Amino acid sequence: MKVIVIIPAAGLGTRMAPVPSALSAAGKDAKDKKPHPSKQFTELGGTPILVHTLRKFAGVPAISEIWVALRENEIEGFRQRLQREFPDLGGRKIELAVGGEHRQQSVQNALNQIQAEGDDVVLVHDAVRPFVTEEIIHQVIAAAGKYGAAIAGMPAVDTVKQVERIAEGAIIKATIPRAGIVLAQTPQGFRYNIIKKAFDDAARDEFTGTDEASLAERAGYDVTVVMGSPRNIKITTPSDMELAEFYLRK
Repeated sequence: MKVIVIIPAAGLGTRMAPVPSALSAAGKDAKDKKPHPSKQFTELGGTPILVHTLRKFAGVPAISEIWVALRENEIEGFRQRLQREFPDLGGRKIELAVGGEHRQQSVQNALNQIQAEGDDVVLVHDAVRPFVTEEIIHQVIAAAGKYGAAIAGMPAVDTVKQVERIAEGAIIKATIPRAGIVLAQTPQGFRYNIIKKAFDDAARDEFTGTDEASLAERAGYDVTVVMGSPRNIKITTPSDMELAEFYLRK
């Protein structure tokens, strides 16, 4: 059984951008402003978050291939940077694919390029979840191989409310029992024949899901959940970066 990892990293990550100052909002310092890097290229401890994530998967011998989907204009620069600055990844070939406007398109583009047998396992992992552990990766691989589809997830600890959105905010309509709630993480793993069919069906029907598991569910497959970790955070906002820096120091 071959294991292939796809890391979609073509997003802009606008929620990571700092809040502009009053001066910059007025446009007075526009000439001094530098473009804010995409969140996957934001540096954590002096290294891009994406590279931290790649190292986690490059260190797992069971993984045969690693694909990263990037915006087309970033591919050559990132390829050169990998070779020049991160020789510890030199032993693992990192394949680069052109990403799409949305995550689902990025994963689809990579899926269309890989060569796999039906029972090979494909993992999809967020570029900005750099604290995934080797144990979680192995558990998702094993569960996907056994059951066909599996994700890492965490039980909900907060009370979950279903709401109706209104102009002033929201009104609570129901309280959802926490026992039936899981907070999805990545990696999400699937036998190749399952994820390929799920994505092909979604493309045919012009359906966009929130994650890979939602496409598998829609295609009629059961998705198993294995235990994730509270530290397997997705770095999305500046406050997430503060927590990530703390975890990195630890």
